[in-house]
Amino acid sequence: MTKKVALVTGGSSGIGEATALRLQEAGFVVYAAARRTERTAGLKNAGVHVISLDVTDDGSAAQAVDTILAAEGRIDLLVNNAGYGSYGAVEEVPLSEAQAQLDVNLLGLARMAQKVLPSMRAQRSGTIINISSVGGRFATPLGAWYHASKYAVEGLSDAMRLELKRFGIDVVVIEPGSIQTEWGAIAADNLRATSGQGPYAEQANAMAASLDATSKPGYWLTSRADVVAKAVTKAATARRPRTRYAVGLGAKPMIWIGRMTPDRAFDALIKRASGVPT
Repeated sequence: MTKKVALVTGGSSGIGEATALRLQEAGFVVYAAARRTERTAGLKNAGVHVISLDVTDDGSAAQAVDTILAAEGRIDLLVNNAGYGSYGAVEEVPLSEAQAQLDVNLLGLARMAQKVLPSMRAQRSGTIINISSVGGRFATPLGAWYHASKYAVEGLSDAMRLELKRFGIDVVVIEPGSIQTEWGAIAADNLRATSGQGPYAEQANAMAASLDATSKPGYWLTSRADVVAKAVTKAATARRPRTRYAVGLGAKPMIWIGRMTPDRAFDALIKRASGVPT
């Protein structure tokens, strides 16, 4: 049988790297796409193909997809993983940065879907897996634009699932909880730079400390990136995948609590869990 072909964006580290390796082990022909291809020696050594991609650039996206189709003749799986966390008070985050957050986390995801869908429709099969977050189900302090992007990914994915089912294409959302990657430390640095001084400083520095902790081994609510990679692989190989997979320590309970708890009570819980003063 012809091996299935997977494209994983944001593949140079963290969840993307772990996912590319898991899919390779599961028998996929895997293309890991990233801006920082110099960081992908381990993937190449494992037999994963590495290609350059900037999901915010239409030409780069088209070239990446065309390269894979020319080499393999098909793309069976798109894992939209590229993303980052922009944290800061809404009052203080420049709208140019808000636009950049949406360009990567939401519009970049949509752009990649647009590029792969014609070939998936032609073969009447395919799976698109969008990496969202528990942050697409509830918000944390000073993360407004990050959460806006992930809430939008949830809605976009639901609409895509409805419109693509007739073409044999599944759309799946993965909702990780706190994952031990460099994501938390980068978000913390951005938060301190944006709101670490001024009227939001006390909240910002407390939240930054919480974000920093998620990047360090041993944090009680943090899971390894491989738990996300396993969920992606499970969805990618299932005959009828679930529409959503909440993964990582605390992910399912927090989503359930958020759904069952009144807003203000949940606000207080989130602030306490984040160490942010009320």
